[in-house]
Amino acid sequence: MNFNDIFKSSFLETMTSVSILDMAIALLLAFGLGLFIFLVYKKTFNGVMYSSSFGVTLIALTMITTVVILAVTSNVVLSLGMVGALSIVRFRTAIKEPLDIAFLFWAIGVGIVLAAGMIPLAVIGSVIIGVILLVFVNKKSHTHPYIVVVRCENHDAETQVNKFLSEKTERCVVKSKSAQKGEIELNMEIRLKDDNTDFINNIADMDGVHSAVLVSYNGDYMG
Repeated sequence: MNFNDIFKSSFLETMTSVSILDMAIALLLAFGLGLFIFLVYKKTFNGVMYSSSFGVTLIALTMITTVVILAVTSNVVLSLGMVGALSIVRFRTAIKEPLDIAFLFWAIGVGIVLAAGMIPLAVIGSVIIGVILLVFVNKKSHTHPYIVVVRCENHDAETQVNKFLSEKTERCVVKSKSAQKGEIELNMEIRLKDDNTDFINNIADMDGVHSAVLVSYNGDYMG
């Protein structure tokens, strides 16, 4: 038996297409789980600019993946053609947040599992993943790093600010310092002992301090 004999055999003739009821159930479940993924994404978003189109993309991606896998599992010839077609697709949209990659893979994975008929795995797995993301991504802590930007007149004012921050914060590290005649600017990373940020007002009231700014730092940092 050669390669042509395989496709001339009764294998393809015995393959049954997906029924309308199965398609409707799969797409409804894909829409529901895609909507759940979208809601989790909306609740856990911590970026600068929220994109509603990305959330809608998660719903569409779940349903599209379900349709594609249903077609692939119902026809072996179509599955071979689909592999060739998808192999030439290139996506060049930049992913701005690392967590967005997890949501994309989540949506694709749910679509594949649903189309494979593993409905309990898709539903229970999505619920567990959603709960974990909601707990860990939205977890707030007073040890979150902040950047303090202080502009002062001279070395004495700088020493006073450093001493005050060392006493009021859990950790204080100078990240950068620029000096010019009559002004010194300090950029310091701090970790708070509690949620109280009133100390920044006290720094602004110190003699020789021109201004004091407290900024939440969401970038990558070493613990």
